[in-house]
Amino acid sequence: MSTQINTTSGQYDAVIKICKDIFMKKNADYGPSWRVLRPSSLTDQIFIKAQRIRTLEEKKEALVDEGIEPEFIGIINYCIITLIQLELPPSTSNESLGITHLETLYDKHAGQAKSLMEMKNHDYGEAWRDMRISTFTDMLLMRILRIKQMEDNNGATIASEGIEANFYDMINYAVFALIQMRSA
Repeated sequence: MSTQINTTSGQYDAVIKICKDIFMKKNADYGPSWRVLRPSSLTDQIFIKAQRIRTLEEKKEALVDEGIEPEFIGIINYCIITLIQLELPPSTSNESLGITHLETLYDKHAGQAKSLMEMKNHDYGEAWRDMRISTFTDMLLMRILRIKQMEDNNGATIASEGIEANFYDMINYAVFALIQMRSA
């Protein structure tokens, strides 16, 4: 099984590298304009992407020339953006974070997601490899609805993990979907 885990680790890193590359290129184009978005607005952006994936899975046709893969990448990047937003004080401007600082924040949250994946992967024995991509989409939508409910409750929970844990799980579901898509 350790060979499989090493393979998973390498596949995971390859997906995150692609996502980070796109994130950094968009940052070069737009700057950190996303800093003006509140976490609830970012949650809605993630919802839109997950809902589009589900629609494309069901209709099997895209009228906009973008497929499912870019949407999963967008979900990963929006989840990391949201985790960064939750860490930083709110902003209403396009203030620069500095490329080095931004990369450090991105790597921190991507690393925490990977660490969580490795622990869960150990305990679940890579069960995700036998899951359908459509299940990852449904899991993403369920997590988004959970987050929206927690946001509506001002982050309060009674018996569940918090908002951040759900964003990390969503990163991992989207990475798993991309690994499967690339392995097919």
